[in-house]
Amino acid sequence: MTALRLPRVLFAAPGSGHGKTMVTTGVMAALRSRGLVVSPHKVGPDYIDPSYHTLACARPGRNLDPHLQGEHRVAPLLAHGALTPEPADVAVIEGVMGLFDGAVGTSGFASSAHVAELVQAPVVLVVDCAATARSVGAVVHGFSRYSDRIRVTGVILNNVASPRHEAEARDGVAETGVPVLGVIPRLPDVVVPSRHLGLVPVAERRPEAIAAVEALAGMATQYVDLDAVLEVARRAPDLPVEPWDAAAEMGCDAPPRHRPRVGVAAGAAFSFGYAETAELLAAAGAEVVPFDPVHNDQLPEGLSGLMIGGGFPEMHAAELAANTGMRRSVAQLAADGGSIAAECAGLLYLGEELDGQPMCGVLPVTAAMGPRLTLGYRTAVALTDSVLSRTGERVTGHEFHRTVSTVRDGAAAWGWRDNAGRPTTEGLVRRRIHASYLHVHWAGHPQLAARFVSSAAEAGR
Repeated sequence: MTALRLPRVLFAAPGSGHGKTMVTTGVMAALRSRGLVVSPHKVGPDYIDPSYHTLACARPGRNLDPHLQGEHRVAPLLAHGALTPEPADVAVIEGVMGLFDGAVGTSGFASSAHVAELVQAPVVLVVDCAATARSVGAVVHGFSRYSDRIRVTGVILNNVASPRHEAEARDGVAETGVPVLGVIPRLPDVVVPSRHLGLVPVAERRPEAIAAVEALAGMATQYVDLDAVLEVARRAPDLPVEPWDAAAEMGCDAPPRHRPRVGVAAGAAFSFGYAETAELLAAAGAEVVPFDPVHNDQLPEGLSGLMIGGGFPEMHAAELAANTGMRRSVAQLAADGGSIAAECAGLLYLGEELDGQPMCGVLPVTAAMGPRLTLGYRTAVALTDSVLSRTGERVTGHEFHRTVSTVRDGAAAWGWRDNAGRPTTEGLVRRRIHASYLHVHWAGHPQLAARFVSSAAEAGR
């Protein structure tokens, strides 16, 4: 095992809403504007923050999640991201929720602190000072001493109202011995619109997103001591790890002799995807072909498989419905026996109707926006053989949707216990189609990619 020299730092907060996404994205963009190669990472299952990281760093934003990927893969995936497509000068990691908040009932498993420990990253705490001053010191004191398994090596004071406010907050923090690495004033003009529990995806508002990232870079350059942040990152120890390798993960099935073409949905309606998915598909032997179900009028030629991931299709239901050529093309591939894996938005798109708008009609599913957000980690068991899974196989995943679906008939894809502990079944398996609300990070379950490509190869013969 080699030791990787990788400067790295993790930005966390006492809780959600302290501004860690704003600060982290700004620091990423500001460091890149200095000419550094920055590797962006996000703790947890979120798709949207990494899209802003991608914009800030001009390389894929990647997730680090012990629940979805397995503890043993987190450091290798960090190393892979930092070395792909070229070695980075520094890795910047954005935390999730509060520093010690992880999967419910697990004592902080998959929290920012857990990931910081796994990758031996120093932590910088972002604290919103809007309703406090000297008491910030007590917050920093508590967070810096709560666990001896991580190191809080700096704090950034956010939402500071005046020089007097700053002086009081600094005075409180000084007693903790944790250095202040930045003080950000109240900046009402630096706003990134939000939806549900996250930001609006970059794909839906790219010009505005570019302007927002540029503004955040300017903010970080002006108000954060970037040299001090880099010094913190450079104090991280060498990481004893072998970088994750997609090809090495393909040990469950031999690559197919026939190289199938697999279409991967992209664009504004289907912007949720992990970078490792395409890497795994390619390593398993597929030719990966992106397409946009909103703007392309039919599928790319020669496809024998489709991967339709997540997004916000309810925001684009009318456009998806109006694109009858694409809907017919998807339905024809399904009728011809093509292999299809659909997650969340993909499930809705394959159905008959979404919010009263016609979809592809491949599955007996109707869906509409509901009153509540369904959210949480899941440990699921496959209930039937499919193009992805084998009966009884366990996977870890994440559910995130506000739609409610009605499935008229068909074999359920997964079984798990819901947030109240009740057994539930979900999703649909038909012929070579696997559709479900469950988001699964295929890096944590590489056999899914291998099986899917093998199925697509058979369908393409």
